[in-house]
Amino acid sequence: MIAGGHSLIPMMKLRLARPTALIDINDVAELAYIRVEGAELRIGALTRHADLLDSPLVEEHYRIFADAERVIADPLVRNRGTVGGSLCQADPAEDLSAAFAAVDASVVIQGARGSRTVSLSEFHVGPYETVVEPGELLTEIRVPIRPGGGSAYLKVERRVGDWAVAAAGAAVWLDQDLIRSAGIGLAAVGAEHFRAAEAEAFLAGKPATEETFAEAGRIAAENTNPVADQRGPVDYKRHLAGELTVRALRAATARARGQEA
Repeated sequence: MIAGGHSLIPMMKLRLARPTALIDINDVAELAYIRVEGAELRIGALTRHADLLDSPLVEEHYRIFADAERVIADPLVRNRGTVGGSLCQADPAEDLSAAFAAVDASVVIQGARGSRTVSLSEFHVGPYETVVEPGELLTEIRVPIRPGGGSAYLKVERRVGDWAVAAAGAAVWLDQDLIRSAGIGLAAVGAEHFRAAEAEAFLAGKPATEETFAEAGRIAAENTNPVADQRGPVDYKRHLAGELTVRALRAATARARGQEA
């Protein structure tokens, strides 16, 4: 299946992907939407990045997605690339995978035998690998809407629009000055399923203070497994993972309190 193709076509040019056939699904307009149903934000898999960035519903409920979209590639890519395509590409440095992981999203996968709903924590099984099987198609992403929350996404890149050196997204739900629950997504640093699960567990019930954020950042960094490459050495990436986690938590908390960050 191909819609935007901005990830698949470069891989084909490098002979990293050699599909025997491609089916253009750009005309399946039923899969391009952003809406609220019940207590969920629902996003069709063919929704373009630019539409996610400009959506008032997304801005109202989850600013993390607008934050992430602003640092994804450039307007040309955002106008054609799709949300579902980004998730299915499963690139370890992919921004939306970390953002959706932070907000505990789930995805709907459709096949000839029916549909199934899979948590995003189970969707990615490895670099460039997902649970989507042959003959199946990702059709929708679902994000629970919960009151009292705020979210944010931050990224370090070598140049504008580049893949992340490291990136972190956070979603925080407060009960007065206590963190009721939190989600942390990490990209490009080898976090399992794009999540900092140990740091999330630590945050539950803790006061929303700088000391708490610092410890969560330390835990998040400790549980990453970055790889040295042209974007930086391991220690640098691990340091960024911790620092960006702290900053994302700080910004998400400020938004949960109704403050700009």
